[in-house]
Amino acid sequence: MTHQRRLLVGIIQGADRHLDALDLWQKARQQDPTLNKVTVYRTLALLKKHGLVDELDLLHLQGGRHYYEARTTRDHIHLACLRCGRIQEFESSLFEKLKGQIERERRFRITVVRVEAGGYCDKCQD
Repeated sequence: MTHQRRLLVGIIQGADRHLDALDLWQKARQQDPTLNKVTVYRTLALLKKHGLVDELDLLHLQGGRHYYEARTTRDHIHLACLRCGRIQEFESSLFEKLKGQIERERRFRITVVRVEAGGYCDKCQD
């Protein structure tokens, strides 16, 4: 793991919002001005390949941009506000139970889950 890869992983893990490749590159360049975009894209591809990050489109609210987040041990649902674009994450034991039910009833081993819901956040419902 190179210094630049460690830097990118640290930024993804510490981010307070979902970052796209350009956001990630800009944040990383503040700490390492020599980092180039190719390194960011190659690192993201490597992290995805090894299951360390998830790539999300977040309902394409920002066009074709793709966002990245560190993979966690617990799946969650992304709630995307169609008005302001705010993204919230929602975890529930019911969601975990539903996954278990799907696995049992369909004899299907789930390894990746991506669920997005679009609607209006509490600030945009008025």
